[in-house]
Amino acid sequence: MQIDKLRGEQLDQLFDAILSLKDREECYRFFDDIATMSEIHSISQRLQVAKMLTEGQTYSVIEKETKASTATISRVRRCINYGSDGYKMVLDRMKKKKEK
Repeated sequence: MQIDKLRGEQLDQLFDAILSLKDREECYRFFDDIATMSEIHSISQRLQVAKMLTEGQTYSVIEKETKASTATISRVRRCINYGSDGYKMVLDRMKKKKEK
């Protein structure tokens, strides 16, 4: 599993900081300070691509709606198929929360 390559004290500190955020407004404030708009856009775009892929959307539809490159779509697809199930975990939780 590639997740072991990520582990480290600095990343643990980042994740602890993210986990300390209480609401969406705090997320906006923190990510505005810690990341560029381009970085935030890229991450949110990948999540949207993952959502659309799991819903069965085609590459052409995803490319048109998200403006993601086919390389990005392929990378996200690879993560969904062979990754650590992070997208699946988050998307399932978001779906359950929305259904409530």
